[in-house]
Amino acid sequence: MEEKTSNGLRQQQARRKRINRMKTFLVAGFAIWILALSVLMVTVFFKVSSLEERLDKELVSKEEVIQQDDEKSADSPKDNAAGAVVRDDSQAEDGSAGNGPADESLADGTLADGLQPVQEEGLEQEDVPEEEVMDDTNSLDEGEHPKVYLTFDDGPSENTSKILDILKERGIKATFFVIGQEDEASKELYQRIVTEGHTLGMHSFSHKYDVIYKSLESFQEDMEHLRSYLEDVTGVTPTIMRFPGGSSNQVSNVDIRELIHYVKEQGITYYDWNVVSGDATSQVYTPDELVANVMEDVVKYDTSVVLMHDSSPKATTVDALGPMIDQLQELGAEILPIDETTKPIQHIDAEDVE
Repeated sequence: MEEKTSNGLRQQQARRKRINRMKTFLVAGFAIWILALSVLMVTVFFKVSSLEERLDKELVSKEEVIQQDDEKSADSPKDNAAGAVVRDDSQAEDGSAGNGPADESLADGTLADGLQPVQEEGLEQEDVPEEEVMDDTNSLDEGEHPKVYLTFDDGPSENTSKILDILKERGIKATFFVIGQEDEASKELYQRIVTEGHTLGMHSFSHKYDVIYKSLESFQEDMEHLRSYLEDVTGVTPTIMRFPGGSSNQVSNVDIRELIHYVKEQGITYYDWNVVSGDATSQVYTPDELVANVMEDVVKYDTSVVLMHDSSPKATTVDALGPMIDQLQELGAEILPIDETTKPIQHIDAEDVE
């Protein structure tokens, strides 16, 4: 009897030990789980805080970059019409005149002048020192009627066709600084520009700033390619051009004077601008605002070269063109294509470059 009682007590003690061990394991496991969860939560908290801080810094950095780009655009040669130099000579360096519509004029190709950056967008062209010289000889005297040259960069595109339709309907001639496009539709537009009496000018073939301005040789190759191509397509030898970003562009790896010297040697006259519509700036203008931008400045000069664009995104330029022509005609302006009689508007005067 005593032996049975003793065995029973031992079994109960063993069972209590097993139960206690299980309780210990459960409590320890729960404690470890709580500890691990706490460590995980703390880690996640610090990582989230770090990510938020980095994101805030990146957003601030991007806002600063955007603000700087806007400030550059406001001060750039593209938007600063007052920085132009007007040359009174009407011929190229070698004495050859630019072809006007009477001779089925010039051929030339241009890159987008909307910082675009470069491209366009991404590379901005405002970082080369700009020689801004006010030339009082180009100011408009009271009672005089200004000469206005409407110029379009970066075509041809479907907008070029629409612009040509408007110009034809109103009997107006303009100037197109084109880029290299080898599709059949573009070839037809090059030919139409010439056939309808407009001036065809060069801008660049590749439309890539980092390629064009990489070296003097790269610039020469690009321009000679475009000149030869346009001559093959239209039968016209280009004699005028517009530097991508203008002669005061700030992205060229080459001293712009070297490029100007080369252009002069080729008998090519380059044209910048002294009036801008604003269709290539970071600010988006309505057609009415584009017209107002132009009208505000053409009254200041006896000769105005107006910078506009006819690339695919520039639908507002198409919408603004008709009303712009109407207001220019009401002003008494003479709207002309660039030809051998046109005074060159140049941010950097070619006469100063040997």
